[in-house]
Amino acid sequence: MTSPKSSATSANDPAADPDPYDALLVLSFGGPERSADVVPFLRNVTAGRNVPDERLVEVAKQYELFGGRSPINDQCRSLISALTTELADHAIQLPIYWGNRNWEPFLSDTVQQMASDGIKRAAVFVTSAFGSYSGCRQYRENLVEAQSQVDGAPQLEKLRLFYNHPGFIEPLANNLIASLAERPVPDRRIVFTAHSIPSSMAQSCSYQAQLEEAARLVVIQADLDPEFDLVFQSRSGPPSMPWLEPDVNDHLHHLASRGTTAVAVVPLGFISDHMEVLFDLDTQAADTASELGLDYIRVPTVGVAPRFISMIRELLQEQINPSSQKLWLGSDGPWPSNCPDNHCLVPSANRSRPAQT
Repeated sequence: MTSPKSSATSANDPAADPDPYDALLVLSFGGPERSADVVPFLRNVTAGRNVPDERLVEVAKQYELFGGRSPINDQCRSLISALTTELADHAIQLPIYWGNRNWEPFLSDTVQQMASDGIKRAAVFVTSAFGSYSGCRQYRENLVEAQSQVDGAPQLEKLRLFYNHPGFIEPLANNLIASLAERPVPDRRIVFTAHSIPSSMAQSCSYQAQLEEAARLVVIQADLDPEFDLVFQSRSGPPSMPWLEPDVNDHLHHLASRGTTAVAVVPLGFISDHMEVLFDLDTQAADTASELGLDYIRVPTVGVAPRFISMIRELLQEQINPSSQKLWLGSDGPWPSNCPDNHCLVPSANRSRPAQT
């Protein structure tokens, strides 16, 4: 079992200020909360991509299977509630704000509220563990854009990526262990899944390598056979554009053709059970597995597991105190406090962005 490692790497240079932040901002993707919001939300997600409303109406039908809403905002509320308690329990007196990229509460509105409240400098927790244009750099661009729209906007500093932090790996490993124990089947295949991204985007970031490392760490932490598969889901965009493969449904067909009888699908690329878990995995992939006669388990995401919530507090503390330790698992080391300038680039002509809802 891999043990957590630590580093005394400095944070965003708050050395002259022992208490640099006066707020924490949780930044997420956002999602519709009623049927009337779905198409407007999808227009926000696909802005600049010339997707016709007819296509959006088709996608909106997925939401109707779940009452016309995404659960992601409720999941953010639960995370913030748990995090509020966590900070209070550790005598960290910071208000927590919440903003979204694509739906209410919109990030720009939240930054305006922060400015009105007199917030000068805030740490930002982004609900994305892995580095890609959509999952990292675009969020940083969103922060800069929101600041530009607000007079007196606070300084906003993103906390580091956490794909190899024990607070992310350990609860996911525990969920996998518990799921396997509920339905023990010999030789059940472990399949990790994450949101697909365009191949051109993948070439400009460490997304796939980070996913592979995180999956490896989870099976080590769970003390399982090191053999596993990494597959992808939820691709969008024109069929002519290459995206990361294999698709989870195609891979289930492949496994069945090789004689596999049971699988455990682990949504590695997501921190909560939102629409792309509920529809793509619990509906589509589960139906595919049923048609193929596969015994199918979908492992829960980390959600608001106490160790995951404490991880967010630890990420904040390492930014507050540059001499504090950074925790990580594996061989990559901790992600830098400041993302490298060349990190998560994407060719400007190929900004086909994956949607996460």
